[in-house]
Amino acid sequence: MIFTAYADGVLDVAGRRACCALGRSGVIAAADKREGDGASPAGTWPLRLVLFRPDRGGAPATRLATRALTPDDGWCEAPADENYNRLVALADGAGADRLWREDCLYDLVVVIGHNDAPVKPGAGSAIFLHLARPDFSPTQGCVALGRPDLEALLAMAAPGDALAISLDRAP
Repeated sequence: MIFTAYADGVLDVAGRRACCALGRSGVIAAADKREGDGASPAGTWPLRLVLFRPDRGGAPATRLATRALTPDDGWCEAPADENYNRLVALADGAGADRLWREDCLYDLVVVIGHNDAPVKPGAGSAIFLHLARPDFSPTQGCVALGRPDLEALLAMAAPGDALAISLDRAP
């Protein structure tokens, strides 16, 4: 199954529409994606792994692989680091996005397969499907959903499913 996020902030969840937040710079062609540009990369990206805060809810109902976050988990955003665009321990010293956050945005995170096979330094990292802010304000390049919608998507998702980020407006 492919879940599609459209450039106008609509995500199709198996025929049901949900509001989503996208990058502050909009959606751009994946070939043009650069670290820190604030854009969501257009393309179809496999759903790799679900990360969750165990202290803010258990593992979600899904057939995708899951992993509980720890306070020491981060995501490497330093293009020169050998662990670029990978889950790391914050103690490793690389520039990393802290995954254990005070806000709720990363309480439930789906790692998508953008720039991971192979990793191209500087082509964008930490592009996730995660929880949205209450006002659905833009992300740094991720796709964000309200918790009920993300949980509904995860309940349907299976290995081999993907998230498509489209340059088009929802039909």
